Amino acid sequence: MIATVVRIQLPGRPLAFDFQATTPCAPEVVKAMAPYWSDEWGNPSSRQHRSGLSASAAVNLARRQLAECLSLTPERIVFTSGATEANNLALLGHARAMGSGHLVSVTTEHHAVLDPLQQLRREGFRVTLLTPSPDGLITPEQLEDAITPETRLVSVMAANNEIGVIQPLAELAAICRERGIRLHSDAAQALGHIPLEPDALGLDLVSLSAHKLYGPKGIGALVIREGIELQPLQWGGGQESGLRAGTLPTGLIVGFAAAA
Repeated sequence: MIATVVRIQLPGRPLAFDFQATTPCAPEVVKAMAPYWSDEWGNPSSRQHRSGLSASAAVNLARRQLAECLSLTPERIVFTSGATEANNLALLGHARAMGSGHLVSVTTEHHAVLDPLQQLRREGFRVTLLTPSPDGLITPEQLEDAITPETRLVSVMAANNEIGVIQPLAELAAICRERGIRLHSDAAQALGHIPLEPDALGLDLVSLSAHKLYGPKGIGALVIREGIELQPLQWGGGQESGLRAGTLPTGLIVGFAAAA
């Protein structure tokens, strides 16, 4: 089934029903972001003056608020430009840090997962894509059959962006954990809609996006379990513990936390 958008023209504003693709910013999110477009415009990395300190404090508070929503520590959150970048950082970053191996994912993943896996295949990694059952789910037995001694990373989305199925992540994570395999999940469609606690589910890497839950476009995050090695995709200013260089967008980060 392909997700479609229906627009009904009524007096006044049109009604849109394609909220799986994106959502409008909630009024409280717009209000929370407003000061950071004009009055509080400082660079959070420039902490030598009041403007930068204020921006840094806002980013730190937003990171803590988002971490609280996920029941984890703030230091494990790396802000990105969205779930696509978070997926690339998780998959390319971890695979390249390992150097070689076998990767497992699902044919119904978003292209933000499938395309990085295709790139890793070109780089010499072996990739297996599982075909879901007619109900859209991956079974623990399928995953067990696909795993080899060389398997290093599995990626399974939390909730599908087209058919809405919710994968049994806790069961899949238990299989991975027993074998020392890392489990990544694209949870862009899950945050804000179903309970999401990465540690309770046993996830090692989790990609998130703000604009799927009434937050702004252009901001996402990667949640990283302690001890996971990642190679950065870009270098420059050393922001986000050296994993994601570039000036942090304070307003977008504040909006992300407000939406979550």
